[in-house]
Amino acid sequence: MSAVLQAKERTEFRSSILRKLREQGNIPAVIYGSGVESKPIYVSAKDLIKTIRKVGRNGIISLDINGDQHQVILREYQEDPLKKELIHADFRAVDMSSEIDADVRIDLVGEAAGVKDGGVLQQPLHSLSITAKPGDIPNSIEVDVTNLQVGEALTIADIKADKPYQINHDEEEVICSILPPKQEEEISSGEKQDGGIPENEEGRETPASEE
Repeated sequence: MSAVLQAKERTEFRSSILRKLREQGNIPAVIYGSGVESKPIYVSAKDLIKTIRKVGRNGIISLDINGDQHQVILREYQEDPLKKELIHADFRAVDMSSEIDADVRIDLVGEAAGVKDGGVLQQPLHSLSITAKPGDIPNSIEVDVTNLQVGEALTIADIKADKPYQINHDEEEVICSILPPKQEEEISSGEKQDGGIPENEEGRETPASEE
């Protein structure tokens, strides 16, 4: 599925011009990639958000620059950390018949049997690096954890079969696992000292007062 997004070429690059574009509801952007010369453009923020909602984060967008259309994906974007608004976007033009690399979010689905038994679900891997043709890149990769028991783990090897893309991870890499309740309690509490020890303390210097 693709959608058309209108864009216009940028010819002015001063900060005041970029600020004015944003005040008018637009986002400065760049297009680059297969069969296209790198070019500064801008798009409507409202239209871009609407397009992403329609095709998904990794979906194909037909970017129309003054009547010239390019098949692109939203490669990267920058967001204002305070306003939570998009302030810049990078569009990568793609050849629909050639494979590219992409990062795809992992969605765990189902309620794990081990969690029902009191275990705690751990998910060290939240996205996957894959290689695929642009039209075969999913918006997310669902991993069913329904049958996962306490002490068990799901690895890359468990999800590699029958996919229209290549997963660029070692087969042994753990996606998620179920820890026994006691083990999770020990990990959370750490050693019992005054004030406790925050998580991820390894590698920090010990204060002089405790030497």
